[in-house]
Amino acid sequence: MFVGIDWASTEHAVCVLDQTGKTVRAFPIPHSAAGFDDLVARLRRLGPPAGLPVALERPDGRLVDRLLEAGHPVVPVRAGAIKAWREGEVVSGAKSDTGDAKVIADYLRLRHHQLRPLTPFSDATRALRAVVRARGELVRQRVATINQLTATLDAFWPGAKAVFPTSNARSRSPSSSGIRPRSRPQAWASSAWPPS
Repeated sequence: MFVGIDWASTEHAVCVLDQTGKTVRAFPIPHSAAGFDDLVARLRRLGPPAGLPVALERPDGRLVDRLLEAGHPVVPVRAGAIKAWREGEVVSGAKSDTGDAKVIADYLRLRHHQLRPLTPFSDATRALRAVVRARGELVRQRVATINQLTATLDAFWPGAKAVFPTSNARSRSPSSSGIRPRSRPQAWASSAWPPS
């Protein structure tokens, strides 16, 4: 059997196909630890994890880690490849999470001999991946906050953001707040702000 998972932010669609391409199971799981445990338990009822490969459009994340921990071969597939496969296989062109999960499972079923599953990670590698994911999320949040601050300054005080650095390498460092006033004469800096 072959499993396809269509990744989403809050709920993932899962489809299990047999060797002939017939749907054995199709169900959603929430993006949570309980949802991942439920998925692993449901798949375990279908057979040994080592014989039940899972394909999804992500090479990392807690769901991938959980499937690898359970012993499933996890095969990351490129979103572009799945899109092209869907366009060639789904006549109506209709797109749905359940349908995408089935397309991913079918792609795995027909091409599994050409695809390479991820290798299970050591404890140290899992820990490092968790740290890298956390750092990536913090950087994304930092960038979003700086963009929001910049937009606010542009909207209310057009000259104000000139007081802060935008291109120096230190301000882009993840350990830096990015909000450091430039050394400018007081007269110049006060002219950037609206009069009180």
